[in-house]
Amino acid sequence: MSQQTQTVWKREDVQVRDIQHYINGSFVEARSNESFANIDPFKNKELNQVASGDERDIDEAVEAASRAFKRGPWGSMTVEKRMVYINRIADLIDEDIDEIAHLEALDTGLPISQTKKMTARAAENFRFYARMVQSVLHGESYPVDQAFLNYTVYKPIGVVGLITPWNAPFMLETWKVAPALATGNTVVLKPAELSPLTVNKLAEVIDRAGLPAGVFNVVHGYGETAGAALVAHKDVAAISFTGETTTGTTIIKNAADTLKKTSMELGGKSPLIVFEDANFERALDAAVWGIFSFNGERCTANSRVFLHKSIKDRFVEAMKERVDHLTLGDSMDQTTQLGPLISKEHMNKVKSYIDLAKEEGCDVYQGAVPDALVDGNFVPPTLLLNAENHMRVCQEEIFGPVVAIIEFEDEQEVIDAANDVEYGLAGYVWTNDLQRGHRVAQAVDAGMIWVNAQNVRDLRIPFGGMKASGIGREGGHYAMFEFYTEPKAIHIALGDHPIPQFGKKK
Repeated sequence: MSQQTQTVWKREDVQVRDIQHYINGSFVEARSNESFANIDPFKNKELNQVASGDERDIDEAVEAASRAFKRGPWGSMTVEKRMVYINRIADLIDEDIDEIAHLEALDTGLPISQTKKMTARAAENFRFYARMVQSVLHGESYPVDQAFLNYTVYKPIGVVGLITPWNAPFMLETWKVAPALATGNTVVLKPAELSPLTVNKLAEVIDRAGLPAGVFNVVHGYGETAGAALVAHKDVAAISFTGETTTGTTIIKNAADTLKKTSMELGGKSPLIVFEDANFERALDAAVWGIFSFNGERCTANSRVFLHKSIKDRFVEAMKERVDHLTLGDSMDQTTQLGPLISKEHMNKVKSYIDLAKEEGCDVYQGAVPDALVDGNFVPPTLLLNAENHMRVCQEEIFGPVVAIIEFEDEQEVIDAANDVEYGLAGYVWTNDLQRGHRVAQAVDAGMIWVNAQNVRDLRIPFGGMKASGIGREGGHYAMFEFYTEPKAIHIALGDHPIPQFGKKK
């Protein structure tokens, strides 16, 4: 372990400067010379200024990316040489990983103990796709008697637009950037305006790695300006978006005008189902971690907990005790378990749902926010007791440390309730009945189900949802084959097969 990794950082130790776009291999100001303030969610004070991009900046970035793909070395580079760059990025991320984790905690309010684990996975995103491209990204061949050989190759699609969210930004950015670059595409990345610090660090890392100019570009700004321009641009072949469902539907509509490929990883209202025979303590650990880690700002959070009637009271009392003992505090403090939410606006939105829960008839049980934290965007860990699945607080994504507790009596009842929601991203089932675990896992409408497990990520497995939770999958060969490349079929004649001689004079 390096000396830097062992250093204990304080909030004032994290160096933050104003942020520019990264276009065509250079850090540049916005064409408009406009910028916006990036706000610290713990103190609600300005951290720095960030370049505010618009259509002109997007045009410049897309032009650079298109030129790098069509006429630069990236599009014609051998896989082996391209993987040297990809692995170099991973090595440089590892060198700076402690700084990246602290930048993320400062910027997002996510506790440092959690950002360290999230950002540590970023380098592996690059290494994983380097390995996969070299070992898996190959086509099929189909000989037809001795007359033909038909085979496929997978070609990069060109300029890819990536639009990323503010929760776990560095990990999610690298999760998109790594397969896009590894498969030979060029990238224009529009990160969330609320979390610009670590994406700027990624640009610095990629710049140090020496990628050819234009291969990777970052344009900061708002969704309605920079994001919309990226989606509408005729020279962008595809858009990969992670974020809330309403924005996703708008992107799909606008992308249709230029027939772009789209991949949408959207919202969730994921159920966690605890049957009467479940391992009580492990299910409790998973339920609490799954909603209160990452400040509850995660798409796969188990925001609806379904408890069997026979264990509900005991489970609720245990959750109350956990809520009472959760540690709220500065995201830079190693002991903090729940930090401030990303912005004051989002905090107020989450609080409005808690008020709504009271109106809808829930009993609300909350932890306490210490007086010393009054300046931050803190929402206490919250249980919505005696909730019913039809309530808005059980149907709409709150995206904060708020969980609805719903009682059930039999298997079919809980399956029906779990599915009675517009989302279908993730689900969790806790039971010691193996057959029931399989039955329920297959019956719940969700792209991902964990049985007797918390949300454990495997890069080889498809990540994504159904219904309003998205279209397409990320991860593994699903990203490479289904999104970042196009299959091309090539037909080779091995002899002179008969060809109809239309119009030949007899």
